[in-house]
Amino acid sequence: MALLVPFPGGNQTMDWILLLLLPAACLQAGNSGRSNRERRLGVQQPTRLSGVQGDSIEIPFSFSFPWELAKDPQMRILWRWQHYHGEFIYNSSSGFIHEHFKDRLILNWTQPQTSGVLRILDLKEKDQTVYFCQVRLNTKDGLQEWQSTDGTQLTITRVSTTMQSPSIVTSAVTTAGLEDTEGQRNPSLVNLGAMVGVAVSTAVLITPVYVLMIFLWWKKRPAD
Repeated sequence: MALLVPFPGGNQTMDWILLLLLPAACLQAGNSGRSNRERRLGVQQPTRLSGVQGDSIEIPFSFSFPWELAKDPQMRILWRWQHYHGEFIYNSSSGFIHEHFKDRLILNWTQPQTSGVLRILDLKEKDQTVYFCQVRLNTKDGLQEWQSTDGTQLTITRVSTTMQSPSIVTSAVTTAGLEDTEGQRNPSLVNLGAMVGVAVSTAVLITPVYVLMIFLWWKKRPAD
């Protein structure tokens, strides 16, 4: 509720307008101050991500801070791996990339953005670990740096190389069968061949005997 206090020699309507605007101005100033105080320090990353060996993956990040930036903030994004105080694997200001990740790290981020993405290419089995994003920048209170507390746990799924397609397996089995057949003949086929050979030999030996017997019988029969 506004209290009207008339000014000597003043316009009463103008007095009302000034008094009504005063609470709104005070409220706006109060909200602005509260907004600055509520800005917290932190780096946000997904807790867990999973990728397939040989593929690529992206780790998104964002950060916030309560300070007022310096005229030249010189923002820098760095990444650690394995544990909170682990080795640095990337530095945006120097272009440093850990030897294990040579030609496999890409940072999609541009100053003064407060969010970006770290991309890891050609995932390796050893890439399965935790990754921490760290931020450094200049403020009116001096150089500040902070990083994610929990980081992002990256899980790598390994592709099995022992699985074969059904056609390949069938082909292998068929080929093995043929090799076995070539190396050792089927016993039934061998027996059949032997039997045929004996029959042919017997026929060759018996036929002349039968012919001779028929000839002699024909010679001895009485003449008509």
